[in-house]
Formats: sequence, structure tokens, C-alpha cells
Amino acid sequence: MLGELLTGEILRLASSGDAVEGYGKAALVGMDGELEHASALIHTLRFGNKYRKAVGAKSYLAFTKVRGRPNCPVMIPLMHKADEGMRSHYVTIHFFNCRRAGARRIRHRAWLVDGGRPHHRIGDRYKDIEELGSNEA
Repeated sequence: MLGELLTGEILRLASSGDAVEGYGKAALVGMDGELEHASALIHTLRFGNKYRKAVGAKSYLAFTKVRGRPNCPVMIPLMHKADEGMRSHYVTIHFFNCRRAGARRIRHRAWLVDGGRPHHRIGDRYKDIEELGSNEA
């Protein structure tokens, strides 16, 4: 149910799944709530798979989960929907949970972008791996 509602709203706002290039998700729970309840809602294939399929994604869905008070900052990491190594789409969206949330209430957010950073200067991850000879730390 949650996956269908959020995905439907995302597609309505974006006009189509093809318009989406990057994406991410978040869950926020009030101070008396349990972070595991927020995790249970966003880390389910009933949401993630519907979202990925609707926008034609191949990469994993970046996420964050937070416990906080009203007006606490939330940062959602975003990445390209088909290529997790495309650095131009490494973006973090910041927002504040401005609504007065109940101490046990859980809020969900799904974010999308229709392009990467406009003047990104960060190098190509795949070229770096090739030059280094591996992706090993």
C-alpha cells in the first residue's frame, strides 16, 4: 500500500518514470518511536521494488533513517537510478521535518531528481578504478 501511494505520487509529480534520473528515500520517527519501525517501512521490497520499477531503475535505492524532534534536519542521499557510479548524481537533499510530529509518528519521504548537479567537476569513477587497477581500499 505505502509503495503504491508514494510511487503514484512520484510519477504524478515527475510526469513519468523516464523523467527521473536520480532517487533516494528516508524515514523519520519521533523521539518516542522505534527506528526499527521506520526501517521496516522503507526497507521492504513492497516499496523499493515498486519505486525502482516505476522509474526504470537498476541501482539500489539510497536511504537514510532518523529519529528526531519536529524541525530536526533530515538528509537524503541521492544517486543515479541506473548507475550508482555516476558521480554527477551524488547529491544530498536536506530538509526539515517542519510538521509537528507525534512522539511515535513515522514519516516517509521519497525523493527524485531529473538531472545531476549542473556543473559537477568530480571525476569519472570508472576511469579512476581503471587507473588504480582495482576498486579495493
